[in-house]
Amino acid sequence: MEENCVFCSSRAEGGRTIFETEHFLLIYDNFPVSKGHALIVSKRHVLSMFELNSWEWCNLSAMVLSAKAYLDKIFHPDGYNVGINCGEAAGQTVFHLHIHVIPRYKGDVTDPRGGIRNLKKSLVPYLVRES
Repeated sequence: MEENCVFCSSRAEGGRTIFETEHFLLIYDNFPVSKGHALIVSKRHVLSMFELNSWEWCNLSAMVLSAKAYLDKIFHPDGYNVGINCGEAAGQTVFHLHIHVIPRYKGDVTDPRGGIRNLKKSLVPYLVRES
């Protein structure tokens, strides 16, 4: 645990955990972008997913599926965005690994096409094929 880390200190305080596995916690985001926005937080203080060991990687995939199952049961979303910000240039502001699991709902934005691609201007145009 790191003394000045918001995730390490809030974990020490307890009370925020929805459920946990050997290596990760699921908590609700304090600044949600949608109903049910949750975070998968590493129990071990690492800065990014690139510092995970092989056991943690395996546990992370199971945790993502468990988080989805939980959020499906409680919030009944129509889709998800799952994202990790790795490094300041990518928008990471809390330097402790956390994965955003963001439930999405039909009509929550005018045009959801492109998903996370709409975060910044693309280097090349994103072409959406009409079905």
